[in-house]
This record gives sequence, structure tokens and C-alpha cells, in this order.
Amino acid sequence: MRLPTVLGMIMLTATISACGQNRSTTTYNPNLVGGNSDERELNDSDRTTIWDIFDRGNAEQTTNVNRYLWAASLDVLSFLPVQEVDPFTGVIVTGYGKPPGGGRSYRATVHVSDPALAARSLSVALQSNGGAPVSAATTRAIEDAILSRARQLRIADNKF
Repeated sequence: MRLPTVLGMIMLTATISACGQNRSTTTYNPNLVGGNSDERELNDSDRTTIWDIFDRGNAEQTTNVNRYLWAASLDVLSFLPVQEVDPFTGVIVTGYGKPPGGGRSYRATVHVSDPALAARSLSVALQSNGGAPVSAATTRAIEDAILSRARQLRIADNKF
């Protein structure tokens, strides 16, 4: 009766220890050039272990935000009062305001979801003060203005 318990404990210990970080193994990756492959393997952000389930140190969601899209969004929507800004998740929420030369008040929510300077990285939602629906063409025009301004900022920064 005691032998199966001991064997079970040995198998459980071996299984759990196999899930840990083995720093002595070296893998060859022909796509990686130069440097120590052990060091690259340990610093790989895609690498996971069973113990990552219990890691509470990185509980908050963070997104890499394209700085040109972020600055362009604030620049293009500068006529709207900013209510909330969260650069870690890429969200800008504004209050109601009238565009220059416009008669309706709008409110905008902008989400920059990717570090790429691309249209897929930008999402704009508009809301009218009177409850009337905002046309898709207006939303698209705001998105185009933000993308154009972001490209101008990137070119001016000499990183094109």
C-alpha cells in the first residue's frame, strides 16, 4: 500500500519539475543571428510556462499605442474638451463640443489599438448631442483627418 503512494509522489514531483524553467537547454533557431541563444530564449516575450497562470504582476491590460495616431487624435479633436485619457489602453474620451463653423455638438471616443500607423489601428465613435445619428461619412472624415495628421507628424519627425 505504501509503494503506490511513494511512486505516485515521485511521478507527481517529476511532472511538476518538468514544467519549470530549464535554463540549461539550448535550441537552435536559424532566424536569430548573433548573441547568446540561451539569453534570447529566456528573454522571449512569447515564452510561457505553467507558472504564468499564477503571475498576478501583469494583471492589467496594456497596449502599445502609436504615438503619431495618439497625438493626431488629440490635435484633430482639439475643439472637444477631453474628459478621459488612458495612454496605456489607447482610449481618448471627449465631452460635447461644436466643431469650428458647425452647428451640432459632438462627442468622440477614440481607440488606438495597435502600434502600427494604419487605419486598422484607429477606431472613432461619434455621438451627437441631440440624439440624432451621426453619419458614417462624418465618422470616416474624422478618421481620415486623424490618419492624415498622423502621417504629417511622422514625416515631420523624419522617421518616414
